[in-house]
Amino acid sequence: MEYQYIAPCHFGLESVLTGELKRLGAEKISAADGRVSFAGDLSMMARANLNLRTAERVLLCLGEFEARSFTELFDSVRALPLEEFIGKQDAFPVKGHSVHSQLHSIPDCQSIIKKAAVERLREKYGVGWFEETGSVHQIQFTILKDRVSICLDTSGAGLHKRGYRKNGNEAPIKETLAAGILDVAGVRRDSILYDPFCGSGTFLIEAALKGMNIPAGINRKFAAQNWDSIPASIWQQERSRGLDLVRRDAKFAAYGSDVDSKAVELALFNANKAGIAPRVRIRIRDIRDFKTVTDTGIVVTNPPYGERLLDIRAAQEIYRKMGEAFPLRPGFSYAIITPDEKFEQCFGRRATKRRKLYNGMLKCTLYQYSDPALSKKR
Repeated sequence: MEYQYIAPCHFGLESVLTGELKRLGAEKISAADGRVSFAGDLSMMARANLNLRTAERVLLCLGEFEARSFTELFDSVRALPLEEFIGKQDAFPVKGHSVHSQLHSIPDCQSIIKKAAVERLREKYGVGWFEETGSVHQIQFTILKDRVSICLDTSGAGLHKRGYRKNGNEAPIKETLAAGILDVAGVRRDSILYDPFCGSGTFLIEAALKGMNIPAGINRKFAAQNWDSIPASIWQQERSRGLDLVRRDAKFAAYGSDVDSKAVELALFNANKAGIAPRVRIRIRDIRDFKTVTDTGIVVTNPPYGERLLDIRAAQEIYRKMGEAFPLRPGFSYAIITPDEKFEQCFGRRATKRRKLYNGMLKCTLYQYSDPALSKKR
């Protein structure tokens, strides 16, 4: 049976996520701001959770409708086939948001949707009370310009939680955003990656997982794995499929460095936990001493932000040092994410390409510098 799904993502990564879904075999793919919808069976739901690198979660859409009053909201939710997934013992909390809609009170919307769900399930199961002691089926609603979407969250914890991060350094970049930047930068199975501000190792690890085609979520569990309505065999088959597609012969390698010894220690720990430690080399090194050891490579990095770690002048001084350490030469390209609008001025060169992205709530730009000859090959 075919279902509709919604995968939220960082603003600016919709096209990257669309490409991922196409490669997974999803159908009826449609992108909007900060989300991509698609269709598929329950196996596609499991496959998406296990493999998507840039999606924040996978939502199973139960229905969409217009609602400008609480009566319309109640009646429309009550008409949805909630019992297809939610059992009489299961928990079904409600959360969501509303933007530019007449139904703007989130607590009131939560209450109405919960009451409608209880009424629907009470009719179907013939019970008067739900203890909700079973597996969690998070009901998530979105109301945008009076258009309501009611979904079940199949992921549980956000998909950026891959299971390898012990803890972050002072300003970690989210795994899903890092994966999107690496895709845009052109990281492939034979790439050589460099990150001179590696922090806890997110770029290095995400690049290795991508280069070797290791499923992003292979080391974690998902909420829908506990649902009685979904056969365990689906998850087993999709995990086996994902592992069969791992490219163990990939030539990918990564080199990371950071001036902070604790960050380097943490990056090594995370790389080992992610199972890709043999593919990376990490050492303590200042940006002034940055150097490459190969004839070709991709430098992808998230340098310190003045707003968060250092004062602005100190951060911009680092950007100037980066400009000296990153000469534009054949076989090399650079992708640098920063919120500093004066980055190019400090770096000393205008970027070949720019892409607007958000790191959390922080508006950033991905500045790309590439060898023209290298760009033609891709």
